[in-house]
Amino acid sequence: QAHLVESGGGSVEAGGSLRLSCAASGNSQSRDCMAWFRQVPGKEREAVAVIRYDGDTSYADSVKGRFTTSRDNATPTLFLQMDSLKPEDTAMYYCASDAPYRPCRVGFLDGTDFHYWGQGAQVTVSS
Repeated sequence: QAHLVESGGGSVEAGGSLRLSCAASGNSQSRDCMAWFRQVPGKEREAVAVIRYDGDTSYADSVKGRFTTSRDNATPTLFLQMDSLKPEDTAMYYCASDAPYRPCRVGFLDGTDFHYWGQGAQVTVSS
C-alpha cells in the first residue's frame, strides 16, 4: 500500500511558475516509478512527466523544456516545477506511483498502469 498527498497548485498568469509537491508514504517498492498526470474535463488523463527511482526523467513534448520533475527519496517527496506556464496547461494535476509492468518512461505508460494516486491539485493559467 502507498499513500500520496499533493500540495501546491493554484492560479497564475501566463508565463508564470508554480510548484507541485507529492508526499509519499507506505511501501517503498511502490515508488520505483512515479509520475505526474494532468486531466481536463472530457479528456483522458495525460502523462506529463515520469521519474524513476534513480532520477531518470522523461517528459511529454507539450511540457518539455518548461516542466521539471524531481524526487527526494529520503523524505520521500515528488516535485513538479512548472515554468513558462501557458493557458493550455490548465488542468487538474495528479501524482501517481507504482507502475511495475512497463518501462518507466512517458510514451509507455498511461493512467491504467499506476496503482496509487494523489488527490489532485488544480492548476489554472490565465492569459
